[in-house]
Amino acid sequence: MGNSTTASGSSASAAASVSASGTNGTAQRTPGRAKTARQASKSGGSRTSGSGHAERVFLVQTAFAELGGSAHGPGEIAEFTGLDDSVVYRILQSGIYQRIFERVDRGLYRLRTSAAQLAFTALDHRLDGATSQTVLRELRMATDGGLAFLYMVAPFSGAQRQCVDMAVGDSDLAELGMTPRDVLSVTRSLRTGASGRTILAYLPEVLQQRVLAEPVPDQAGPGVFRDNDALLASLAEVRDLGHALGYEECMAGWNSCAAPIMWDGAIMGAVLLLKLKSVMPVPPESVIEATKEAAAELSRYGAARPSADQP
Repeated sequence: MGNSTTASGSSASAAASVSASGTNGTAQRTPGRAKTARQASKSGGSRTSGSGHAERVFLVQTAFAELGGSAHGPGEIAEFTGLDDSVVYRILQSGIYQRIFERVDRGLYRLRTSAAQLAFTALDHRLDGATSQTVLRELRMATDGGLAFLYMVAPFSGAQRQCVDMAVGDSDLAELGMTPRDVLSVTRSLRTGASGRTILAYLPEVLQQRVLAEPVPDQAGPGVFRDNDALLASLAEVRDLGHALGYEECMAGWNSCAAPIMWDGAIMGAVLLLKLKSVMPVPPESVIEATKEAAAELSRYGAARPSADQP
């Protein structure tokens, strides 16, 4: 929610935490981290055959996420990862047997839904509702009654977001000037609002291009970014500054500030602070810092750490 220009700083690398279940084909595909890692391993000394094979399997899995699209052939994956075609083919065939990959057409493969099950298992117990409520209520108090929201990447709807928690006191959607339909059609889009652009800034390029190809929601506010070049420039600013400022992007009369929630280097969501434009014509530094601290707190809760029974 909120309208957006951006501000403040963490530049964590975009990780493919959302599966690219489709793409508009406009993104230019270039060798990514997987190929870079492969090249580094070649120059970094010898490895045992076992660890080398495991690395190649992980590179193939990563390629599916970073390339985007619905399915890929061994040649495309080999080019992206720097592996031999024959090696990729053998990994894919073994992965079919292990229920990691599936063949969807002649010479084309994709990840099975078991990959998503692994992701859900990894996220289990990272954050509970009591924790997020505490953080959001503290943010509301620190910003003199601002409306605090927690948005997370939506797992089943492609590159979108979903509001999963809020601290708004006695406020309701009617007071915000929004209907439930507005919430579904406007605030789920990653190209509208400070929280949407904050999440979008850290997603892989293939997903960014997919979002840029979407139309601006009809109900978006007057401050929404309609020009894709301006939107892309705002994403770079988000990464440089570590937060986004929104000016009537989702709805008229409301300004906002958002900061990213990062777990293990991957973007998972954003904390949003929303206030009336008449009360907050420009988010002050105190609001920016409070929002960033709330996002940092939720990032710390989600970060991987050993369990209590581990040494």
